[in-house]
Amino acid sequence: MPGMSYSDQHLRTILAQTKTVAVVGVSMNPVRPSYYVARYLSLKGFRVIPVNPGHAGKRLFGEEVRAGLSEVPGEVDMVDIFRRPEAVPEIVDEALERLPALRTIWMQIGVEHAEAAAKAEARGVDVVQNRCPKIEYQRLHGELRMGGFNTGVISSKL
Repeated sequence: MPGMSYSDQHLRTILAQTKTVAVVGVSMNPVRPSYYVARYLSLKGFRVIPVNPGHAGKRLFGEEVRAGLSEVPGEVDMVDIFRRPEAVPEIVDEALERLPALRTIWMQIGVEHAEAAAKAEARGVDVVQNRCPKIEYQRLHGELRMGGFNTGVISSKL
């Protein structure tokens, strides 16, 4: 599915309708992308439920880390997957089985799985692959600059 394109309106709608995100594969290490993406989303008002069996029971972003999606309390709008593509089918199956209010499966940059995506879409769940919700949120809300970063630093250095 390389080269998949999603309209800005489609991505805006997904992000606007999303209130709760389960981040599968989140790290407790603040320099890992899964950590800072989850942190960013929590700072933007999303409820972020961290999912990582290796850190179950710990707290992150005001929430208890869950071992799996079957342990996530309440309704979840989006599952954001920070795992290798070969892990995606099991995650999608668990999400479809355990999360009745699920609207979106979002696979991070470098993560794609056509069969799992088709299965979710057949159940009426939106799927975004090989994208980052943090980057898309920033891009759609004018928070990114040409280089993809908004450092807030003004410099004449090249």
